[in-house]
Amino acid sequence: MKNIMVTGGAGFIGSNFIHYLLRVEPDAHIVNIDALTYAGSQDNLKDISEDNRYTFVHGDICDKDLIEKLFREYKIDTVVHFAAESHVDRSILDPGQFIQTNINGTFTLLQTARKVWLQESALPVDGLRFHHISTDEVFGSLAPAEPAWIEASPYAPNSPYAASKASADHLVRAFGHTYGLPYTLTNCSNNYGPYQFPEKLIPLTILNAIEGKRLPVYGDGQQIRDWLHVEDHCDAIYQVLKRGASASIYNIGGENQPANLTIVEMICEILDGVLPDSENVPHKSLIEFVKDRPGHDRRYAMDIQKINQELGWKPRYSLKEGLRDTIAWYLSHADWVAAIRNKREYQGWLDHNYRSR
Repeated sequence: MKNIMVTGGAGFIGSNFIHYLLRVEPDAHIVNIDALTYAGSQDNLKDISEDNRYTFVHGDICDKDLIEKLFREYKIDTVVHFAAESHVDRSILDPGQFIQTNINGTFTLLQTARKVWLQESALPVDGLRFHHISTDEVFGSLAPAEPAWIEASPYAPNSPYAASKASADHLVRAFGHTYGLPYTLTNCSNNYGPYQFPEKLIPLTILNAIEGKRLPVYGDGQQIRDWLHVEDHCDAIYQVLKRGASASIYNIGGENQPANLTIVEMICEILDGVLPDSENVPHKSLIEFVKDRPGHDRRYAMDIQKINQELGWKPRYSLKEGLRDTIAWYLSHADWVAAIRNKREYQGWLDHNYRSR
């Protein structure tokens, strides 16, 4: 793991992973390719922009010629593939971009790795790894009494986003089985933490509550998710890269499954303590239930026994600790928030989804 291509590294999880990787692998060189769509920002990585271990490339993972050029020029031996359209609501409104990026983009990366790594034998195969980051949403939705998903749980995606990620997962597995491409794959639960684009539940709730805006909660708010701090996720990916066997698949989760309404109420309670003089105390009074989104999955839960038993990984952050850490980050990074909110795509999305309801 000397020359690492990180796709989508200017996004939320990708930028956190690059920061993490530079700490734990000081001799590695990272090539970050990102299309800088609405959710990606070079502000996420401006503190390392001059680091000679880091190279940023503005580009599309569907660009075959560019991807092949980068593989050769930088002698890429590891791919960590984050790049994806990831917001379920957006996939419901306009699924086309999800098919293009999540399926065709993954295919382009796999084809390039197959050509350069395997057909041309550019590098020793035992030092290569294609790591694909996927989601728990590929498994569908759980009933209240159903056991948590394991790695062998059947796929049953319910949204265009989940279906596009499931398709990409199958492509990765197929390239491993058919061509011998060395790969690992992880399915993670809902991430939260620094640099998350403020359309997602936790940062949207934090920022709206601070500013006295309403806190939209879909339906009855009893949808259940497993919440994973992004730093824990980065550590899990690193453990898989270092010690996971090729063709291994792991679930990664935070070992907690509160209802969405509970998450919002926890954030409000923490803010009441952090900002006791705010005119918005109690922040819980800002909660407003809005129409549920179409096909909203009711419950997700991840069984992480495999990664714990094989690699010794488990989440470090408790949910309350993680939320406190995340709230503190957003409170101390007002400039980052302002820059993201000034993006045209963010303003238009917010107008359509939260202000007009």
